[in-house]
Amino acid sequence: MDTREKPESEQAENELLAKQEQLFTQLRSLESVLIAFSGGADSAYLAWAAHRILGERALAITALSPSFSAHDRAQSSKFVSETGLRHEFIATNEFDNSAYVANNVNRCYFCKKELFDKLQALRAARGFAAIAYGANTDDLSDFRPGHRAASENGVIAPMIGAGLSKSDIRKLSRHAGLSTWDRPSSPCLSSRIPYGTHVTIENLSRIERAEAVLRGFGFRQFRVRFHGDTAQIEIAQDELPRALRPELAQSLAENVRKTGFITVNVDPLGYRQGSLNEALLTRPERTTP
Repeated sequence: MDTREKPESEQAENELLAKQEQLFTQLRSLESVLIAFSGGADSAYLAWAAHRILGERALAITALSPSFSAHDRAQSSKFVSETGLRHEFIATNEFDNSAYVANNVNRCYFCKKELFDKLQALRAARGFAAIAYGANTDDLSDFRPGHRAASENGVIAPMIGAGLSKSDIRKLSRHAGLSTWDRPSSPCLSSRIPYGTHVTIENLSRIERAEAVLRGFGFRQFRVRFHGDTAQIEIAQDELPRALRPELAQSLAENVRKTGFITVNVDPLGYRQGSLNEALLTRPERTTP
């Protein structure tokens, strides 16, 4: 065995734990905090960390709307039950905003603005000192209009401040025994609809039912991209060969059609996070609010 292997491994672990301590230090500096908690790996780790450091002075908030699937709500509740977080659900009304429904490239801005406006009102009413959300350093390299809404509302991103990446968060979550450490990413259902196609509750319902079919077939990482009457299915590369087996592919397509789609295509390139953002590369500019 290379004698350098253990020291390098120990050094990497020490660096990771140092980042976690930086996060804990930031949280200790807060008298109290509201955590925007979706149930995904990032926000779950942040909610756990805040609960560990601040106890009852940390409150995790999950926003409910038609873009938040029943599956994700169940996963959020499961995590709360496992960890004993102080937690509440609230309703958000982004569908009342025509700019959100129009689904231009800045849709996420209006969604996050609605969420953070609601959290600011709750912070003021309950006397919380701060609001935090689960952005990590990887998010800085992607197109994320929601970051602007966070900045405008004074919402902090302590995991960015601690230099934590998605990989770091998963490793620390596993070390802490959190069930979310390997949970596949699961953004809102609206992210499955191409920019320029209106987001409607009916369309989101079709997507949710179709994704429930894939989950029922045992797939873990996937998306159903909405293209009118066509469902474009993206499945992770390691699961894709199984999905393409003729007998299973036929059964999968038949069951997805029952959710309201006429045509079902399995993307041979497999799942890519944010694949609908690929269209932005051909646009001369990005629209901002």
